Amino acid sequence: MGTCQARGGGARASPRACLTAVPKLTGTVAPTSPGSQEGGVGSPKFGGGCRAWPRGLPALACACFGWGQEALRKIITTLAVKNEEIQSFIYSLKQMLLNVEANSTKVQEDLEAEFQSLFSLLEELKEGMLMKIKQDRASRTYELQNQLAACTRALESSEELLETANQTLQATDSEDFPQAAKQIKDGVTMAPAFRLSLKAKVSDNMSHLMVDFAQERRMLQALKFLPVPSAPVIDLAESLVADNCVTLVWRMPDEDSKIDHYVLEYRRTNFEGPPRLKEEHPWMVIEGIRQTEYTLTGLKFDMKYMNFRVKACNKAVAGEFSESVTLETPAFMFRLDASTSHQNLRVDDLSVEWDAMGGKVQDIKAREKDGKGRTASPVNSPARGVPSPKRMPSGRGGRDRFTAESYTVLGDTLIDGGEHYWEVRFEPDSKAFGVGVAYRSLGRFEQLGKTAASWCLHVNNWLQASFTAKHANKAKVLDAPVPDCLGVHCDFHQGLLSFYNARTKQLLHTFKARFTQPLLPAFTVWCGSFQVTTGLQVPSSVRCLQKRGSATSSSNTSLT
Repeated sequence: MGTCQARGGGARASPRACLTAVPKLTGTVAPTSPGSQEGGVGSPKFGGGCRAWPRGLPALACACFGWGQEALRKIITTLAVKNEEIQSFIYSLKQMLLNVEANSTKVQEDLEAEFQSLFSLLEELKEGMLMKIKQDRASRTYELQNQLAACTRALESSEELLETANQTLQATDSEDFPQAAKQIKDGVTMAPAFRLSLKAKVSDNMSHLMVDFAQERRMLQALKFLPVPSAPVIDLAESLVADNCVTLVWRMPDEDSKIDHYVLEYRRTNFEGPPRLKEEHPWMVIEGIRQTEYTLTGLKFDMKYMNFRVKACNKAVAGEFSESVTLETPAFMFRLDASTSHQNLRVDDLSVEWDAMGGKVQDIKAREKDGKGRTASPVNSPARGVPSPKRMPSGRGGRDRFTAESYTVLGDTLIDGGEHYWEVRFEPDSKAFGVGVAYRSLGRFEQLGKTAASWCLHVNNWLQASFTAKHANKAKVLDAPVPDCLGVHCDFHQGLLSFYNARTKQLLHTFKARFTQPLLPAFTVWCGSFQVTTGLQVPSSVRCLQKRGSATSSSNTSLT
């Protein structure tokens, strides 16, 4: 049998073992001693003094009592939790009973309304068809009655002529015979009987108004409750991701003529594979789709993937969602690295404004104080749930911040391969603005385009307006209107940096170089502002221009 150690630090046995170890007590319990304290083992609460217990059993009994209390508390907690679950389930069942009553009443009313509508339609059709029969009968009756009346009059006239002819033939007066015969002949010539058609004008056949509702009767007999639509199947082979648009195509596993529309849901994610139950971004819903495909336009791909699912709906119920699919949405996403910006530039996410008072430092400190400050740290970047390995780990130190007349700020994501595209909209009244790329080693005093470490398009509205392409302190004047929004396309491996009118995709200039270091998006502004748009794919029109060789029409060698 088990043992119970109440002292000495030994292992405590279970309450069952303790109860087993307690010997059965018999005999009379001695009265409580005057010195015993109430509530102790020897108190009246326990039925007598300690003298009634065998030696060593009081401590054992206390330990067993403690075990019993702990076990009882656990039982009470378990029972309380279970009671709450049962009560909640009872409430749920009661609510479901109420819902069954309400929903059954509603569908019964809907069914009666549908049948009443069907009855009304059949009654209208019946009335219309009966009216057609009555009209046709009245028309035929009218024609036949008129023809019958005409024939009756013709017969009466003919009988009169016949009687007159017989009387004339039997007459003995030969002098009046020629004249009477002539009159009879003229009467026969003009008689209606000889001008009357003996063919009925209308037929008595009404077979053209017969009906056969066998097919309709079968259709009515086939009436049943609307089935739940099957789950659609998304066709990945026909779906397409291009130009920041997603075209999703799906099909039904079985033909269903009762489908009224489809519902498409999508959300952004950084995780490849089947969608997870919990995501940072909610499902976005598009309803009322009538076709088996849909195109989402104007998307910003600030995450690596998108999840999609579709369900079919008839007029009564929606089916289950299709199996969710994940499509890759490759695009270049970056933020502006506020730690690199000139102190006269106020950086807010992807927007920059030149501040003559140099209030950027105070603004950053204020936003960092209330938890809203942004840095180039991937941890703080809202663009990605998973930090990009190309993102600069900690930005440039304070001593590397651009200064003097280099009103510059860099992006926070390195370009070391592939093709990338982004756009920037700048204030037309800016006195100076530039956009391009630069090596990370660009000096803190160096301006974009004035060293071999940077390439840019530059707009100058100060003193003398100009629109130039700059590199290595050489400039080429561009013969094109200055757009309010510029598109930048960088093909690192091909060594191409092209600039476009972002609206018309007109090629403005292309640098051709051999990039020896990773690049960073670079911007400069003086007395103005600009806003960057990232998460964009390389437009198809830009790819076509590059394939045709238009992207190599000019190079940095022309900046001499």
